[in-house]
Amino acid sequence: MVSPVNAPTAAILVIGEEVLTAKVVDENSPYLLKELRKLGVSTRRVEVIPDVVEIIADRVRSARLAFDHVFTSGGVGPTHDDVTIAGVAAAFDVPVVRSQAMEKTIRELCAKDFHERDLRMADVPEGAELIYGEGVHQSPWPVTAKGNVYCLPGVPSILRRKFALLRDRLTASPFFGRVIYSREGEGAIAHLLDQTVAAYPDISIGSYPHLDRLDHKVMITLDGRDEPRLEAAATHLVGLLGNAVTRVE
Repeated sequence: MVSPVNAPTAAILVIGEEVLTAKVVDENSPYLLKELRKLGVSTRRVEVIPDVVEIIADRVRSARLAFDHVFTSGGVGPTHDDVTIAGVAAAFDVPVVRSQAMEKTIRELCAKDFHERDLRMADVPEGAELIYGEGVHQSPWPVTAKGNVYCLPGVPSILRRKFALLRDRLTASPFFGRVIYSREGEGAIAHLLDQTVAAYPDISIGSYPHLDRLDHKVMITLDGRDEPRLEAAATHLVGLLGNAVTRVE
């Protein structure tokens, strides 16, 4: 499956009652959205779900079949409500097993601060891959991946370090983008957007009203992988909009 701009697709599942109850503000999905776009991956779904094994399994199962990459955030620590690994395992119909490699790492790196409960973080879905990264991004703390599902922590600073381990395998062809600002509202220009969409179906075009701005009423975005086609679409739309255009970026 592909997005409107022919990109690898992704889903993000934010897991945690703390997000659903507004005890914690989700910083991870905005970060992942921006970083995935930089890598040429088009995110098509973001969900926030509770720490319930059955719900995690259902949403992971759905996402892994529909998208190229799935990222979970949260629920991979040593406490009672860290059930993401169990949910991912259930989504693949495999048991949770203890990774001897991860157990060794945890015992060594935790050293005097080690607690037996920490070994819950060595549990993985059977057949999971441990991704340690390469070069400057290499780390002794791997990302657990089962198929196309990557299990990331909920702590933002740790998630960002773990995501760095995945960059090389996720990188795709880059996106190119243009932004056009219109002094006319959406109703007045909608038919012109329709014409451009029909003429350039390989270019993703979005329209976003900015009712509180003095210099424009609508921000129009164009995204694509083929830069000449993108430029052609932008030129085409600017020509249709005429004097309605305040600026192009």
